[in-house]
Amino acid sequence: MTKLVAPSILSANFNNLGKDIEMINHSDADWIHFDVMDGVFVPNISFGLPVIQHVSQIARKPLDVHLMIVNPDPYIVPFCKAGASILTVHYETCRHLHRTVRHIKEQGAKASVCLNPHTPVSLLEDIIGELDMVLLMSVNPGFGGQKFIENTYKKVRQLREMIDAIHPECLIEVDGGVNFDTGKKLYEAGANVLVAGNFVFTSDQPEETIRKLKNI
Repeated sequence: MTKLVAPSILSANFNNLGKDIEMINHSDADWIHFDVMDGVFVPNISFGLPVIQHVSQIARKPLDVHLMIVNPDPYIVPFCKAGASILTVHYETCRHLHRTVRHIKEQGAKASVCLNPHTPVSLLEDIIGELDMVLLMSVNPGFGGQKFIENTYKKVRQLREMIDAIHPECLIEVDGGVNFDTGKKLYEAGANVLVAGNFVFTSDQPEETIRKLKNI
């Protein structure tokens, strides 16, 4: 099974962001994860298009952009032009999800849908065949460093069963509270991509942490 790691720059050092991006470039990480927050859908504001545009100029890994924003549709083209290779929108914010997914794909990006911890995976049954990835939040979105929600393992197993039956190429990504213990259990439950922020960037040896996380 595909096993990928996507360090989240939400936890990077923004006083020296270029250095952290270079670390990711030289590491075993597969993608660079961006948590774009609007202070409306989630109780925090992070960063937007300018950061992604600048990082895309030095990044040597695909940019995995997670839009934690209300009404994402007007921003699909700008974020894809800024360099997003994978673009994730929230089920909870999309009135016409199928249209939104198609719009992402029309820009040449991979289309992903995120579910908050309270949102059941069964709601994706009629759209899963259109998706390249599903992102499951294993904490309530908005802040890094939160405690992992144990019910996530069950959701991953349920989603893996659905994907295997309908669209096996679709990946499962998990974001929130990822470490060696939770990461191992998530891979075993059927996850493909682990997003790790604090766990990577507070490590004394972040490249080694990424390597171990990818190979647990």
